[in-house]
Amino acid sequence: MNPYQNGREAYLAASVSTASPQQLLVMLYERLTLDLQRASEALRTGEPSKAHEPLLHAQEIVLELNASLDLKAWDGASGLASLYDYLHAELVKANIGKNLRITDFCLDLVSTLRDTWRDAAMGLVAESA
Repeated sequence: MNPYQNGREAYLAASVSTASPQQLLVMLYERLTLDLQRASEALRTGEPSKAHEPLLHAQEIVLELNASLDLKAWDGASGLASLYDYLHAELVKANIGKNLRITDFCLDLVSTLRDTWRDAAMGLVAESA
């Protein structure tokens, strides 16, 4: 075992437990982006079996994002829920077919969403300062 593993795990646990809801959302999007980057790289290098786990984890994150969405919180929530449903379906297709094109499409979509949520979270931090 890596001697830094326990320290890394402790740091991650502390980061998650002290993060605001906005920061947690951005953290989920960052991990989702990382999963899709890993899957894309595996598919691009001809190792489709290595794409399975990151694509599966990406599906789980999207399901969690959708489940935690408060549809009454704002007018655009139902549209975002529909987008999550679509994204999940595309991730399933990408994983079943080990499809690089679909994986990269999902990565582009998620990267845009991540950047948008990150900007929004930073705006909230700036407003509260």
